[in-house]
Amino acid sequence: MGKDGKSGGFLTPKAIANRIKAKGLQKLRWYCQMCQKQCRDENGFKCHTSSESHQRQLLLFAENPEDFLNTYSQEFKDGYLDLLRRQFGTKRVKANQVYQDYINDRDHVHMNSTQWETLTEFIKWLGREGLCVVDETEKGWFVQYVDRDPETIRKMEAAKAREKHEKDDEDRMAAFIQSQIEKAKEYTKDQVETKPTELSRDDDSNKVAFSLGEASKTSISSKTPVGATNPLQNNKTEQPLVKKKKETIKRKSALDEIMEIEEQKKKKAKSVKKDYWLFPDIIVKVITKKLGDKYYKKKGVIREVRDKYTAVILMIDTGEKVKLDQTHLETVLPAIGKTVLIVNGEFRGEEAELVKLNESKFSCDVKIIAGPHNGKLVSNLPYEDVSKLQVEST
Repeated sequence: MGKDGKSGGFLTPKAIANRIKAKGLQKLRWYCQMCQKQCRDENGFKCHTSSESHQRQLLLFAENPEDFLNTYSQEFKDGYLDLLRRQFGTKRVKANQVYQDYINDRDHVHMNSTQWETLTEFIKWLGREGLCVVDETEKGWFVQYVDRDPETIRKMEAAKAREKHEKDDEDRMAAFIQSQIEKAKEYTKDQVETKPTELSRDDDSNKVAFSLGEASKTSISSKTPVGATNPLQNNKTEQPLVKKKKETIKRKSALDEIMEIEEQKKKKAKSVKKDYWLFPDIIVKVITKKLGDKYYKKKGVIREVRDKYTAVILMIDTGEKVKLDQTHLETVLPAIGKTVLIVNGEFRGEEAELVKLNESKFSCDVKIIAGPHNGKLVSNLPYEDVSKLQVEST
């Protein structure tokens, strides 16, 4: 019998174990990227490095090491990003999870042949280059692929252009309405100013008529035909009409004053409002699906506010920390009688007690319980201007 007959050949336990070892992943330090050869142990790797074929590959590498290093780094980066894009899309995922899926391929480019020594350095480099959105948490590094596909970029630019066009239309309409209001004000002012001049002209004409003397009066009266009206009498009859016009003009100006007062109130309210509303220790709700269904519609407590618009949130259900922009959050309303914090408006930053909910107006009434306005009742506060406050139990 031959060799296979003596030892059992292909189906012996040793042959099966060798095939299992060759099929599975081996240690990275015993892999030669230049020769693309995986050794099973340190002795095998030592024998390989002393072989003639390996020495020839090293001579090739010594001629131009930067080209080889850049090539391997580019292949590793392309393979990692391609797997992240195809398998996870633009979802936020653990960087190590993607790396484990990547190295499942036996023919992958090993990291020890690239310019990055560790996975952490590679992830940080992806963030600096803008290829991914990276962040570090207690569970490690997370990555989120940035889609730079031309079609995706074109859709995003079209959406931005459409939003800008709608905003421009609103601005133009507001400017047009403001110009019409100013024209109406100027028109009413001109009417008020011109009326006294008309009356003064009539008085001047009367004075001229009286300066002619009594003869001119008799001549005018004698020349007036029967049934005709005297111009002096006409002036007397026109005076009530002028008074009526003055009254109508005064009514319009009073209406304009009311409109101006209302506009000033609106401007004052806008000036008090801020475009940021985050506060520590308030409870908020996540309204974005970018983090997955695990965090969507879940509540958390703001532990830290960064740059006014970004918050570090401790999720109530899982105890994990996430960092989100205020556009991805919304305020939370507690039960009536509970403590809230006013996060925007004239009384921003003051604690209050929720008194009433006005569901039809999407507003609420609160009573301030601390600060300089203690005991003051504030009505019709919008839902987004108050949020539930976490009160530590004593």
